[in-house]
Amino acid sequence: VSLDLTINNSTTGTDVQTACDSYTWIDGNTYTSSNNTATHTLQTATGCDSVVSLDLTINNSTTGTDVQTSCDSYTWIDGNTYTSSNNTATHTLTNASGCDSVVSLDLTINNSTTGTDNQASCDSYDWNGTTYTASGSYIQTLSTLNGCDSVVTLTLTINNSTTGTDVQTSCDS
Repeated sequence: VSLDLTINNSTTGTDVQTACDSYTWIDGNTYTSSNNTATHTLQTATGCDSVVSLDLTINNSTTGTDVQTSCDSYTWIDGNTYTSSNNTATHTLTNASGCDSVVSLDLTINNSTTGTDNQASCDSYDWNGTTYTASGSYIQTLSTLNGCDSVVTLTLTINNSTTGTDVQTSCDS
């Protein structure tokens, strides 16, 4: 009797994967954390077992909020210039592990103010620590309570005092 025997060997292997947040493997399971213990058995072309081990690294996406306060306008990392407060804008970057990093904007816009102070005075006028002796328009930039510019224009009219001598001649009274 002659024996004609063919031995087919089972195989093993490791499936090395890296993913962001989750990974669905060939076993149909979705993994949300790193895993190096999962195995799955397939069949080789010759009908033998082929055991695959998973070596999975899960990197997580990140989120954050960028809190900003600005006067009048603000240009954010998304390239947009905002002129009013905004807490809905988001921008996606890539974190150090190659996953999404979603940044939300929490922006407060404070506005600058302007005003005019119309004044008339005799000879001179004191305004915010400065004495003016000539008519004209003068501008001072102050700071509002929220740190923005407050531009005030003084429109000043100086009326000069006059002097004179009243010469009188009279009899009896």
